[in-house]
Amino acid sequence: MKSRLTVSLVVLLSLAVASNGERIKDIVDIQGVRSNPLTGVGLIIGLADTGDSTLPSRQILTSIYRDSGVFLSPSDLSGGNIAVVIVTAELGPFAREGSRIDVDVSAIGDADSLQGGMLLPTPLKGLDKQVYAVAQGGVSIGGWTASGDAASITKNHQTVGRIPNGAIVEREEIATFVEYIAGHRLITLNLRNGDFSTAGRISQVINEAYLNSTTVVDAGTIKVSVPGEINQAGIVGFIDDITKLEVEVDVPAVVVINERTGTIVVGENVGISAVAISQGSLVVRIQETEIVSQPIAPFSDAGTTERVPETTIGVEEKKGYLIPVSRAVTVSDLAKTLNAIGATPRDLIAIFNALKEAGALQARLVIM
Repeated sequence: MKSRLTVSLVVLLSLAVASNGERIKDIVDIQGVRSNPLTGVGLIIGLADTGDSTLPSRQILTSIYRDSGVFLSPSDLSGGNIAVVIVTAELGPFAREGSRIDVDVSAIGDADSLQGGMLLPTPLKGLDKQVYAVAQGGVSIGGWTASGDAASITKNHQTVGRIPNGAIVEREEIATFVEYIAGHRLITLNLRNGDFSTAGRISQVINEAYLNSTTVVDAGTIKVSVPGEINQAGIVGFIDDITKLEVEVDVPAVVVINERTGTIVVGENVGISAVAISQGSLVVRIQETEIVSQPIAPFSDAGTTERVPETTIGVEEKKGYLIPVSRAVTVSDLAKTLNAIGATPRDLIAIFNALKEAGALQARLVIM
């Protein structure tokens, strides 16, 4: 039985019309506006004999009993209905005291399932060891387990769960996104994909709205000065105004290959220099010719005779031979042709790797 390979080829097409650009808010992060990770070690109770039997879970339960005035040792307890978990959450940049955030719980013992469990109150700490939130509540695992004497069936992962709005914020850490330097108020925009061209375009479009207000620090950083006429209450509106502006994003020349799935992502700006290709019995022809254009306009002398270049890409399967190429073509043209004939992922990956080694692939090649 032959395994069937599926070719998944994605060609990213850049948009030439400036009005079809991206909003600045979609391609940058504002420095200082970020979440903070919180973690804690908690205990889930109420499990139907699917918990763990490790010593840490019994020790935590012993401590809870001790706080209630009941003194027991871990050896007096048995596992099965409890599970020790790591509780994680993200404290948002504008989360206020008393607001709620989602938490995730992950078993760290030998528990089989957290289905139906209840998390006891668990303090969540930041990296500074301070408590910022307290989590508790029923665990949702988004699945189920059913079993009999000889077989069982499971849907989704049973030892990781989520508690929506499961933590109450006890201490807030409000983001600081405005810098005060030498009497100026500055906001820093960090590009998610650093590029000098895109950074320059962002600076240009903001300067058109607010004259001489930006400075490009590097390929990934643009500093914006808040105009003096904007008061403190108007800074939010100012940020909204500049981040709604649109710019054309410069797409880097890159080819990404995932050999496990056969997925190939090719940027439109990627080009191929003069080259000839033969992959096994697969022959790729890239040929340039010139045709003569002779406009015919009845009863008129309009129109001139011109030589127009024409590029032809053909693929056939036979005994391999090489055909020289006299000009560069885009990878998207080559990829579309290869994909149309049903070339396998192995063929495509081998061709792109060979093009890179030959120095004919004018792009960065990323293998996943």
